[in-house]
Amino acid sequence: MKILWIKAGGVVPLDSGGKIRSYHILRELSRQHEVTLFTFYRGWSEGMHTELRKTLKEVICVPLNLPAARSIRGLAHYIAHSFSSLPYSMAKYYRSEVFRAFNHAIDATSYDLWVCDFLYPAGLIPWDMQVPKVFFAHNVEAQVWERYHRVTRNPFWRFVSWREYRALSKAERLYIVRADRLVTVSELDRKFFSTYFDPFKITVIPAGVDTDYFRPSEGDERPNRLACTGSFDWMPNHDAALYLLKELMPHIRSEIPEVTICIAGRNPSSAIKALGKRRGAEVTGWIEDIRSSIREAAVYVVPLRVGGGTRLKIFEAMAMGKAIVSTPIGAEGLPVTNGENIVIQNDSREFAMAVVRLLRDPATRMRLGRAARKTVEDRYTWKAAASEFDSALRKVMVKRA
Repeated sequence: MKILWIKAGGVVPLDSGGKIRSYHILRELSRQHEVTLFTFYRGWSEGMHTELRKTLKEVICVPLNLPAARSIRGLAHYIAHSFSSLPYSMAKYYRSEVFRAFNHAIDATSYDLWVCDFLYPAGLIPWDMQVPKVFFAHNVEAQVWERYHRVTRNPFWRFVSWREYRALSKAERLYIVRADRLVTVSELDRKFFSTYFDPFKITVIPAGVDTDYFRPSEGDERPNRLACTGSFDWMPNHDAALYLLKELMPHIRSEIPEVTICIAGRNPSSAIKALGKRRGAEVTGWIEDIRSSIREAAVYVVPLRVGGGTRLKIFEAMAMGKAIVSTPIGAEGLPVTNGENIVIQNDSREFAMAVVRLLRDPATRMRLGRAARKTVEDRYTWKAAASEFDSALRKVMVKRA
């Protein structure tokens, strides 16, 4: 098949869960199909796609001059787009140069099938064209913003989150129902979308992890060391880092004063950096190899209060044999069992005390870590995820034929 894969934000570097999932599925699909990636984003450089072009048939990228999230220019850009009926998270990409490049791509080549990866590029696509279309939903996007609206206390972000929630709810219903098939990453998401999309046309693909790359190591763990990783320009991770520093670390430090924490991942805000400095946290920003931060951790923490889909970072920590403490939202949709291969707590005090108990109990940390590794090692590979995705594509083609 000739597949056109349409995604905002690219798939490299591999610094977010969405990019990691898309990259590995694309790589596996390209072994059997001719796959062209059409993408558009800020911070793009030609050399970023050198390796990707060896795998895919073609990479078409439109560079965009978008402001950084949570900057003054970003705020001005949001206000300028706030009168649009579209969610800002979609409208910000819809530039004339993107439409021109996309129309040229579909005029120049006859593709057998299009994949809309995430909701964000959906407004580019001429849904009435007689080409089979698959919608790949990594999250229920509206749900992410609705959850953020519930937890944020900032008046501006309460307004933004409510507006995005309402606009995204409409956009998801508008575009998803026009697809020939929907792919989700969890059973919970499948149930949600089944309220307005034919459940027999939904495929759930498992999460995956490279268990050769993410593997346990001996001798790197530091006593009383915590790690929290993620892309901190993604609102749920930004909220999680602030929640960890403001509300969880004081409880943990009152019991174990010598505890240290590493917050590792791209684009931490000035608020995270400043609070981290006051609370004695190491805030690294982007690092080449995220495994180094996870290796050092005695306990890996996932203090998410907002989110959707599934968290690949939990699978990475599980593959590295780490004891993990997560909120219910953090572990949502994943094949984990509280007390068996993870510890799940929602209340801030209980979450902190669960971390304290694990820091004081090496035997339990080891038991949880071994069970976690076994869970992902047995069933959750990218090859299996891509195979399910390939089956979904073939079902669409058979039906159209």
